[in-house]
Amino acid sequence: MILTDLFSMILRLAELAFAAIVAGLTGNYLHSVEGSSSWDQGRFIYTEVVAGLSIIFSIIWLFPFSGSFIHWPADLFISVMWWVSFGLMVNWLNGTCGYVFDWDGISFHGVDTCAEWKADIAFAFLSALCWLVSALVGIYWVHRHRTPPATTSAGYRRRRWYRSRV
Repeated sequence: MILTDLFSMILRLAELAFAAIVAGLTGNYLHSVEGSSSWDQGRFIYTEVVAGLSIIFSIIWLFPFSGSFIHWPADLFISVMWWVSFGLMVNWLNGTCGYVFDWDGISFHGVDTCAEWKADIAFAFLSALCWLVSALVGIYWVHRHRTPPATTSAGYRRRRWYRSRV
């Protein structure tokens, strides 16, 4: 029980960190193209909104209460939103910087636009993956904590077929 709580907290912290990185990188780009049309920047505005929602929900659900596991449909929905954001950014990059996950030639020094976009895409991918794993942990937790079947007035509870002693 404590392991699922601990694992859930680690996932929420990773979701928070990855969303903050994506929000910062995408926000930096949106700030640099401030005067352009909003229609041209729709995919980045969408990514910024998804990152903002992820930051809010990961902070709210960070604390390991049993109620945080029943939010697995929201986790799954946010994961789908992150996968869409990942796809939109990969589609926008369109191979201009090479293969999306090719990290050769990337360094911490200097300004490399391709490196920033690849980092943005990679952290969107990691965030989508974390939200998906968080949803799977929630499904597992809910499945393990279902209420047992009701007993009859005589105190007899029907056994399942695979537990019969015949």
